[in-house]
Amino acid sequence: MFVIDGGHRLSALRAWILDDYGDGPTSQNFFGYGIADEQIRNAKRTRNIIDQKIGKWVHLVAKADNPNTLFSEKRKITAATTRGLQIQWVSGDAEKAEASFFKINTKGTPLDPVEELLLKNRHKPIAIASRAIIRAGRGHKYWSAFAPETANKIEQLASSIHSLLFDPELKSPIKTLDLPLGGSKGVRAAVQALIDIALIANRNQQGAPKKITETEDDFTGTATIGCLNKILSLVQRITGTSPGSLGLHPAVYFYGPTGRHSGAMFMGTIDLIGGKLSNNDQGFFPTLTSIRPKLEAVLIEKKDLIATVLQRHLSPRRVSAYSHLLDEIIKRLLSGVELVDQDIVTISGLDGKLIVGGVGPTSKEFSDDTKSKVFLASALLNALTCPICHGLLDAAKSATYDHVRDKELGGIGDSENCQIVHPYCNSAIKNGQKSFVTVRE
Repeated sequence: MFVIDGGHRLSALRAWILDDYGDGPTSQNFFGYGIADEQIRNAKRTRNIIDQKIGKWVHLVAKADNPNTLFSEKRKITAATTRGLQIQWVSGDAEKAEASFFKINTKGTPLDPVEELLLKNRHKPIAIASRAIIRAGRGHKYWSAFAPETANKIEQLASSIHSLLFDPELKSPIKTLDLPLGGSKGVRAAVQALIDIALIANRNQQGAPKKITETEDDFTGTATIGCLNKILSLVQRITGTSPGSLGLHPAVYFYGPTGRHSGAMFMGTIDLIGGKLSNNDQGFFPTLTSIRPKLEAVLIEKKDLIATVLQRHLSPRRVSAYSHLLDEIIKRLLSGVELVDQDIVTISGLDGKLIVGGVGPTSKEFSDDTKSKVFLASALLNALTCPICHGLLDAAKSATYDHVRDKELGGIGDSENCQIVHPYCNSAIKNGQKSFVTVRE
């Protein structure tokens, strides 16, 4: 079995015959002509390997028909082009057939763990929602059994969440501050991140559910829509133009010192904000806003150290480690403490452990990482800031236009009375309120 992309499979033989490894006509139609650049690059690499080691199907067929081809070579070509597929018949019900499928596909070359998790839990709302979001409601429709209006709603919500997290397409080296919050949508880590985001968005004050398996199957689509709405609500607290959006700048909060997307920073931030929401800690948001310029200065100035500190933690611990670090930095800044490097190390629980940076480049040429780092450092110095909280603005995705002098007080709609601010600052902070209100503009 040749896996082209999550939820979309062509057999190795069929992929070879069609010359479609994830970017051909069949795949383009399947994904609504919205294939990610990462998938296209992977398809090209796969095609090159197959062409070099085996050759194209059409070329081998033509060679087999050529009377000048050696008999020994014709035998090899015939074996490759006519080999049958082994099929195993399983007696019993669907559950037994499914168990047999997983047993077969976990031997030899095993299924990817994330793919296996989604397949085994394909009726769970979190699994359906994650698949829908990663493909923006396109591709194989695991929700096709639901009523048409339900399926349409799932696709609309998934498309909205996908856009908030993964638009625009991430390119390297970085030449813009308009960066996708979730990094590249074409990598396996993005699917795992969506599963984790769904778990965070749907957890209660007791922290459940912790796993997909702790949720009930959804055979009507109602639970999947509920799951997607909670994910959308969480994501909209971080980005977008809804009234409660903090408009966190991705270059500051979600990208490392070399301009690479940091899964630990991204998921750690979501984990912190999701926890505050599930605990109904509305005071956290005005608190964060009150020290936002200082927080962002720390995250920019200490980015190399923070990245090094995260690397010192085992991979499964990095998200919780960053969530804790971010929370503690906010608390210390609120109390008036000026953070130094040792504070970052201490908060991270690494006192007494040697903290060193990575090995510098040895090439005389500028790498994409170096180019991205220089661009981000320069661009952030000149980035727009919110005149209300003075934090950095992600103007491309999360900014609103505000009357400096309110309309109720005689303010008019000219350029002299217009300022660009964070949605949350516009709707809550400016009004002196601790809760979200109807957007002003």
